[in-house]
Formats: sequence, structure tokens, C-alpha cells
Amino acid sequence: MKTVYPGTFDPITNGHLDVIRRGVRLFGSLTVAVADSSRKNPLFSADERLRMVKASVRGMRGVRVKKFDSLLVDFLRKEKANVVLRGLRETSDFPSEFQQAVTNRLLGKDIETVFVMTSPDNFYVTSSLVKEIASLGGDVSDFVPKPVTRKMRSIFR
Repeated sequence: MKTVYPGTFDPITNGHLDVIRRGVRLFGSLTVAVADSSRKNPLFSADERLRMVKASVRGMRGVRVKKFDSLLVDFLRKEKANVVLRGLRETSDFPSEFQQAVTNRLLGKDIETVFVMTSPDNFYVTSSLVKEIASLGGDVSDFVPKPVTRKMRSIFR
């Protein structure tokens, strides 16, 4: 059973890393799929996000990182995967995550979505919050992995 953890990861946070670690523990291996989507107006290009994710998971056993620019179900088929891993921070995440899970299931009957709750240490961290703090000169090192902290400092000096 191959599992994919998709997201924009603009940028990857410690909450994302928590979900990745738990996904590997649950499934043995995991593909982190970085969406090449401009719909969300990302701060970082898809290639920059891919590099930051790769640097952040370096040394983690069972984790692969790939970029995709298609429907998630098409990426899953290409990867021969049928499980989507998603993290939930708090109740406001659920409606949109539920909608996506149902839509993916309608588009691919064999696709299952598994939700894990983000740890209490990270449930409040969002990529948007990280970008706002960094843009105002704040220190984001408690919220993101070191490669992301360095990248954010280089942008928002």
C-alpha cells in the first residue's frame, strides 16, 4: 500500500514534518508530493519548495519527495499509490479536507484518505503564519526546519 502526503508546502513547517514522521511510522514509507500549483499564489516556486522539503526530510528513512502538476488522483495512479495522508490541525480544517477526500474518492474509487491529528506542539502553525512572521522581521526558527529558516532569513532581511 503506497501512501502520498500531498501539499503546497509554502513553506514546509514543523507540523508538516510531524505528519511525515507519523505517516512513515504508520505506513512504512511515504511520498511527499509537492504541488506545482500557482492557484494559491505561493511565495516560493515549486522547485524552491521541492528543495526545501528534500533538505528538511534528508536522512528520514522511507521518505521520497516528488513534485506534481496534475490532479492528485492522476499522480496517485502514476505512483501506484492508493492512500492519501492528510494532517488536521483543528476543526476548521475538516470541511475542506473532507470535501477533497470525497472528491478524490469519486475520481478514484480505490483511493482512501487517512487523517492524522497534528501534535499539540504544532497544531497552531500554518505556512501563512510563518510567512507573515518572517515578512515582519520575526524569528520563525521554532516553527520550521532549519533549511526553511535559512531561506526565510535570506528573503526577509
